[in-house]
Amino acid sequence: MILRAVSHICMFVFIVFGAFPLQTLASDTLQFGVLNHRSVILTAQLWNPILHYVSEKSGVPLSLKMGKTAAETTKMTVNGEFDFVYTNHLFTPDRNKLGYKVIARLNTQGIMGQVVTLEASSIKALADLEGKEVAFPTPDGFTGYWVPMDGLLRAGIHVKPVFTGNQESSMARLMMGAVAAAGVNSQVMENYARREKIKYRILYTSEAYLNLPVMANPRISHDKVEKVRQALILMAKDTEGKKILQTASDMLQSEQTLGFVSAENKDYDNYRHFYQHTLVRE
Repeated sequence: MILRAVSHICMFVFIVFGAFPLQTLASDTLQFGVLNHRSVILTAQLWNPILHYVSEKSGVPLSLKMGKTAAETTKMTVNGEFDFVYTNHLFTPDRNKLGYKVIARLNTQGIMGQVVTLEASSIKALADLEGKEVAFPTPDGFTGYWVPMDGLLRAGIHVKPVFTGNQESSMARLMMGAVAAAGVNSQVMENYARREKIKYRILYTSEAYLNLPVMANPRISHDKVEKVRQALILMAKDTEGKKILQTASDMLQSEQTLGFVSAENKDYDNYRHFYQHTLVRE
């Protein structure tokens, strides 16, 4: 059992840091956090090649860093452990004061919060969920918890939340029949269902919100922020960058090739508006 535990730890370290030569993990390396929508392993497989590319093109060495769960990663973000971070958990009134700056986002269509169940389920409408267990990633999850829970409360439906750690864990619980439904990010759910070949029923869909942004910690110099931003945005126009983005798209079975586009703080004002008017309480 001890050997198995050591093996798991070694695998985690290798996957998260394995794409980088040792010299890039020096003290001048900046930490890039990624919110746990997917498993740590899949997240590392997606992001390590991107960060390695951006490090080389920008001259700003970046290293992937994240917690074991979305809650851990968000706590690390709030504590200032990341220099850059891919997340949408910083738009609450309190966290908005931390001063993180939106610099880029993925080129995908807007994401929505949804409540879903399996197509074969006897659950046909939100009302059928009254008093039942529903999976959510974490109490911090925006499209995975806050938005779908707000939709449930506005419909007068009260459920028993089951927090799973990340979006895909919620979906796995749903697949196993361990919960009646799941609160999800529409895009993550769509990609997961295509990858795992499952059919599901949508019980609720929110308005659209922009996909997660890449944000810069206010302590990082403007020069470094601009270099990283430009490397991300120009990635889709570069032969090597295109290959990396296509591999990531194939891995997720995304219908479109992923890429980064410029974004700024005001683009995410509807997130802030939501938090000001939601029925959900912490």
